[in-house]
Amino acid sequence: MSMTTLPSASAVELTRQTLADPALTRRSPGEEFAWAVSQAQDEDVTVPISVHLTAAFPLFATRPRYTVRHLLKVATVTDRTLAYVREAPADRADAGNSYEQTPESSFTPTVDAAELTEVSVRVPIPSGLREQPALLAAFVDYRVLVRLGVVENESLLHGTPDGRVAGLLNLLELRRGRLTGELGAALTAGAALVEETGGSCDGITVHPTLYWRLVRDGMLGRLAEAGIRVARTRMMPHHAALLGDYRAALTLLDPGRSTLALLRKAGPGGEDLVEACTTVGLAVHLPQHFVLLTGGGTP
Repeated sequence: MSMTTLPSASAVELTRQTLADPALTRRSPGEEFAWAVSQAQDEDVTVPISVHLTAAFPLFATRPRYTVRHLLKVATVTDRTLAYVREAPADRADAGNSYEQTPESSFTPTVDAAELTEVSVRVPIPSGLREQPALLAAFVDYRVLVRLGVVENESLLHGTPDGRVAGLLNLLELRRGRLTGELGAALTAGAALVEETGGSCDGITVHPTLYWRLVRDGMLGRLAEAGIRVARTRMMPHHAALLGDYRAALTLLDPGRSTLALLRKAGPGGEDLVEACTTVGLAVHLPQHFVLLTGGGTP
């Protein structure tokens, strides 16, 4: 009878170290990048990652800070263009107690298309960091991915340069109100205004200035009890709040395609750069389910 010899633990670990891991089943994005860089000579390196990079930031697992993408439902897609149903709002402001009197009874559904685009950031690699794989991995995981998340927040709120993501603050159907007086009263009035078009206010995006006022005033917990998650980002104006039915009105399109690249001597001073890039799209089903509150006047 023949005997099967199992590989030793050290041999298994060696095999793991010498195989690419684009799905990040064993390594973090930074570790996968550092591993690939260590295998290369003096040349550019592009590392494919088959997950959405901004979702892979390690600290998301241990602290409840929401970015804009966390407020949305996510769809896994394969095509660069995705058909979806968009409902144009009715040109009416009345609302009554019968379905015929509601705004949504006159919404006009059409088939629209959302396109994928690339969101990216380039960060200089300090001299000597390439020769320290563990330190390089941590730099990518904890600093580069943070910057990519900032760019993604900017893209989802203000749009991308190619126009494929229009940006939530640029929606033509965006309704507007005033953010003055007592902050909690203004936000609850805004949440009710979201629901006048038939939605359910489940998210608010604010600048950190307003977020920490909510913490101070005890409003954050009460909003959570009502099923409202609050995202904070410096990409929002200081005294503005974007309220909406994020999960029903929007779908974040995620093809699971990202890259981390070493660009040698590509910086302004000839320094090496690391480029983080992820592919994303946004389908806007119900743009009228968003209300932007800004300072001045009354809600």
